[in-house]
Amino acid sequence: MLTDTLLEDDRWQEAGFEALAETAARAALTALDLDPDGFEIAILACDDARIAELNGDFRDKPAPTNVLSWPSEERDPEDLPEPGMPGMPEELGDIAIAWETCLREAQEQDKPLCAHLTHLIVHATLHLLGYDHIRDEDATVMETLEVEILGKLGVANPY
Repeated sequence: MLTDTLLEDDRWQEAGFEALAETAARAALTALDLDPDGFEIAILACDDARIAELNGDFRDKPAPTNVLSWPSEERDPEDLPEPGMPGMPEELGDIAIAWETCLREAQEQDKPLCAHLTHLIVHATLHLLGYDHIRDEDATVMETLEVEILGKLGVANPY
């Protein structure tokens, strides 16, 4: 398994989040010609209170957000990592995702929750690989890649 998911809230289980996260993260790596079996991502599926705490601790923004990511090391999307050896996958980093914020956003944007969650996991996985959206040019590259990956999963363009 590429993803090692910790569900802190039963609502994630009801949404089938573990399988969804695995599928989304695998699709992101596959789109970049990376073997998903050579990597590992830890995912915390939590609530708004927990993600607000993490956002405060790591970004000095003590408020809920939809998703956070922490790469295991600084990466450049032009120099993607090599997979680990069998039985010892390369750790890409950690992702945390918040139930209430994701549900609210999906409802506000009138999209299926599973589509929104898939997008956020693809997005966070790309962050673990060094992609970002700070500069407009980088945002265009990242968003184009996200749309391509999501399209292959049957998820509509979120932008």
